[in-house]
Amino acid sequence: MATIDLRTEIKQFLSSRRARITPERAGLPAYGGNRRVKGLRREEVALLAGVSVDYYVRMERGSLAGASDGVLDALASALHLDEAEREHLYHLARQSRGPGGPRRRRPAATVRPALQQVLDAVTDAPAWICNGRYDVLATNQLARALYAPVLAGPQRPANTARFVYLDPGAAETFFVDYDRIAGDVAAKLRMEAGRNPHDEELIALVGELSTRSELFRRRWASQDVRLHRSGRKRLHHPVVGRLDLDVESMELSAEPGLLLNVYTAPAGTATADGLALLASWAASQEKPATVR
Repeated sequence: MATIDLRTEIKQFLSSRRARITPERAGLPAYGGNRRVKGLRREEVALLAGVSVDYYVRMERGSLAGASDGVLDALASALHLDEAEREHLYHLARQSRGPGGPRRRRPAATVRPALQQVLDAVTDAPAWICNGRYDVLATNQLARALYAPVLAGPQRPANTARFVYLDPGAAETFFVDYDRIAGDVAAKLRMEAGRNPHDEELIALVGELSTRSELFRRRWASQDVRLHRSGRKRLHHPVVGRLDLDVESMELSAEPGLLLNVYTAPAGTATADGLALLASWAASQEKPATVR
């Protein structure tokens, strides 16, 4: 079975985070002006984390199996990890501790009818469900209209990551902040890889994107990770033009691995008017055919 090489993931993640921290930022004296390493030395990280140099070296070589939560917290603090990076470190450690143990349940490939009913009940906002691989699994009418460029290809389920990296011309037109979106997509896929390194479809997706997109290879190599959270998404829709949307991304507790995404805009704004226009357009496009 294809799987992520955890030792390599751990090594590259820790070394990349160490490389970005200067002694000054870490509160350490920088003796001499000719440092042969970028960022902190291993012994400096060990000092900050309160562990032996040999122990830290073993961790950076990919061995987190014996690291306690206290050691992981100290390491995260020493490397100035943010919330997403801390969570990623814990995911890698948990996977290291139980190589033969129970694996995370594979996310559903389709959504339950009740969830589709929930989406359809949301009539004033685009709402859709995806998994950690960015597969678009279910949408309401307004989301189908909003994400028409993403859904235009024949492949199903449609996949936002493929759209961003393999159709960059259309993606740059659709996403106003294309560079940020591209970085976020790769970082969230990296987060998912740490959470579920045995997901063969995720591994295949990362392999496909790495083979076909140099931009993805660069973003993936950065080792950055992101959480699915609230935010702002600016789109240029081919029918209604510019939309500045507030995004809420929520994990579905009854369906581990699935996310509900809802896009809204404050009343009285140009984007709210644009969504209303988009809803009218969507209704006109999805009228059932007349029975003869």
